[in-house]
Amino acid sequence: MDSPPEKTSSVKETAAVEVNELQEALDGYVLDPALYPNNAEGLKTTPDGKYVLIPQPSDINRDPLNWSPRKKAFMLAAIAYIAALADYTGGTAIITVVPQAAQWGMGQAAVQRAVVGNIFAIGACGLFVVALASYFGRLPVTLVFQGVFFATCAWSAAATSFESYLAARIVNGLFCSVGQGGAIMWIKDLYFFHEHPRAINYVEFSITTSPYLGPLITAFIVSVPRGAGISLILGFFMDETLYDRSIPAEKRAATGSRSQRLLSIEQAKSLHQRSFARSMLRPAVAISKLPVLLILVYYFLNFAWVIGLNTTVSIWLTEFYGFTPRGIGYFYFFGIIGPLLGWFIGHWMHDAVGRYYARRYGRIDPEARLIIAYPATLLLFISLLVIGFALQHTWHYMILAVFSCVQTVGVMIVTTAINAYLLDCYPEGSGEVGALITASRNWAGFMATFIQIEWVTSAGAAKAFGAQAGITIASMLILVVLQLFGKKIRKAQGRMIFDKIA
Repeated sequence: MDSPPEKTSSVKETAAVEVNELQEALDGYVLDPALYPNNAEGLKTTPDGKYVLIPQPSDINRDPLNWSPRKKAFMLAAIAYIAALADYTGGTAIITVVPQAAQWGMGQAAVQRAVVGNIFAIGACGLFVVALASYFGRLPVTLVFQGVFFATCAWSAAATSFESYLAARIVNGLFCSVGQGGAIMWIKDLYFFHEHPRAINYVEFSITTSPYLGPLITAFIVSVPRGAGISLILGFFMDETLYDRSIPAEKRAATGSRSQRLLSIEQAKSLHQRSFARSMLRPAVAISKLPVLLILVYYFLNFAWVIGLNTTVSIWLTEFYGFTPRGIGYFYFFGIIGPLLGWFIGHWMHDAVGRYYARRYGRIDPEARLIIAYPATLLLFISLLVIGFALQHTWHYMILAVFSCVQTVGVMIVTTAINAYLLDCYPEGSGEVGALITASRNWAGFMATFIQIEWVTSAGAAKAFGAQAGITIASMLILVVLQLFGKKIRKAQGRMIFDKIA
């Protein structure tokens, strides 16, 4: 399925001693020092000399790529935790639809509008986050958004009417996705090319698990705002990772204290080097690239049904199987086990595929990241078929649980693969592609949640989920197109150029 890159021998003849990350993104990333002139003499490599570092870090301690492994690990853990809270808080609302409908004398579908509104707003949040963070800095934007997120969680818990609750959930969604929408941006700031898949896999495990963790915990009556409060505290221990390597040392603003970075004082010193209008329009530049748009469509057509099932399964379990809220909570353990299996498989497989590709071709093309998405998409297809028949014929709920688990394994692998692919394609637009993927995921969930109940009720579970399975398998054609023509398309369209935005 891959279009073979140039032969390894040509790498030695054409490679420049200087590593140009953007050119590597077009031609393929060369990690083996032996494939560079003079065995990469003068280039910085990993301590064991196994990989050339891409991008090459500066000699300044302020450069996040030079931070200690412990500081990077803390930052990654904090990002993963904050990123998880968006879907976690949204997931808590799923389990309360039934009792809220009874309390307010409304239909379950009407109460579920709060879930739908929250999901849509989460998708939009990331786009604002990356635009603002590219101008004001990652850290102050994160703190402000986390503060509003905490306040709206408290508002949701205290709401005494559906109208107040609905407003709280929508505003919450507009501010809660600061970690989820900006995760790839942080990872690109902190980690080298060869470290990206594993870092993404950690964060995506947290994100994929979170919408199931919310219903599970809520079923056992645990308060929502507590997790948001912890994330706000974590923000004060994080550091700023915005670092533009294109700015010469003599023009770079003096490094201040971490408290100055928390208050955006240090970032403000270099605002004249950035344009607010350009920052706000960066997502539009990113989506103009065809590989980005195609991946967003592919992901939309796959993730929609994952969220569609997650947001409605409590209703089906109550109606078809007579589950109590506690029983539904136990059922949602499938959403913990599945992503854990997907994380474990991906932890090894993403790197294994990359190493195999590099040994065969001498370089890693971004399209190599998509190889593992094929079997993962098949898992999504099979799981939807079985879930549809299980609900239609009221098969044992364990069949429903097992294949719901299989579905989350597939989506976990797919999510890491497409994030790594777009990050490899467009490292200069890391935040923008990450935010667009978040938008695609949540807007797909918005669409599926909006239509799922009526679709299953009118057509029957087997037909509804069968149609979803058909859409899923058809989406693999997008992967085929990208693997055959993705590199040519990227070269024809060129890089994401942000500094020419009016």
